[in-house]
Amino acid sequence: MVEDVVNPAGEHSGQFGALGLHLADPRVEASVLGVLDRVETELRASVTSADPLVTEAARHLMEAGGKRFRPLLVALGAQFGDPDALHVVPAAVVMELTHLATLYHDDVMDEAAVRRGAPSANSRWANSVAILVGDFLFARAADIAADLGPEAVRLQARTFARLVHGQIAETVGPRDTDPVAHYLHVIAEKTGSLIATSARFGGMFGGASAAHIEALAGYGEIIGVAFQLSDDLLDIASESVQSGKTPGTDLREGVPTLPVLYAMAGDDADAASVRLREILATGPLVDDALHAEALTLLRESPALKRARETVRSYAEEARARLTPLPEGPPRRALESLCDYIADRTS
Repeated sequence: MVEDVVNPAGEHSGQFGALGLHLADPRVEASVLGVLDRVETELRASVTSADPLVTEAARHLMEAGGKRFRPLLVALGAQFGDPDALHVVPAAVVMELTHLATLYHDDVMDEAAVRRGAPSANSRWANSVAILVGDFLFARAADIAADLGPEAVRLQARTFARLVHGQIAETVGPRDTDPVAHYLHVIAEKTGSLIATSARFGGMFGGASAAHIEALAGYGEIIGVAFQLSDDLLDIASESVQSGKTPGTDLREGVPTLPVLYAMAGDDADAASVRLREILATGPLVDDALHAEALTLLRESPALKRARETVRSYAEEARARLTPLPEGPPRRALESLCDYIADRTS
């Protein structure tokens, strides 16, 4: 799922550029920053437990940093109503707690050693503690959602169900489904669903109209998928750590991201494409020479070009979902994310 760049100081304005987000209106920027600052305070308070170990472990990833992308979308969604409404900040906290909980569980399933530049919770406290802390964060999110009303509880529960379905689908694999269609479905369930609910919560608790709320939710779903797909491409195409991890990490670990799936499904008969399919068929590329060869071939392949076109199509679809929203700085800010995603993998 979409991951966050370390930003432990809680200073949000610099991260807007990292997301490609442009808040040209000082009043909108001040409003969004105010929401994010209050979210940060509430996040720390919400995971405080009578047990010091639980508090420490629950704050572990929170204090390691993050862009707070989901609270950011809550704050932006609220701009189409009243961004100072009472429940906007708690709604953003619910979304971020739910996201953080999934990271604890993901790291156990992936046997990850590092998260956000710090030791993962499972490597520091063992799998059982990481799982239980993830459960604790889910419980805290549900508790706060209860104060927002039954509709918030229902939406958070349904979003959580989609996250679980997505993780199960990823775990068991495509079975009889086309691998590309399966992969896109997994991303929509695991990543798009929570970002969609974040944008929806912003509109809901800011008091936006029903039509605007639906537009925000549709935008959130598609922009979430687009961000994840663009990360897939950066893992291959970037010569730096622009994607937040060493280039080719997914390839080395045998994670079948979109460019790899397109390459494996391709029928190009040129020697480079044939050789690439041969290497990818071997599974995780732990051999340095094979890994380097595959990375070079992928960067020059028709599969990468096709994946770029797919990302651009999602970015443009996300932009189209904003059509019902009124013109102005908040809409232009959301559109700037579409531009960023379309350009970052060009």
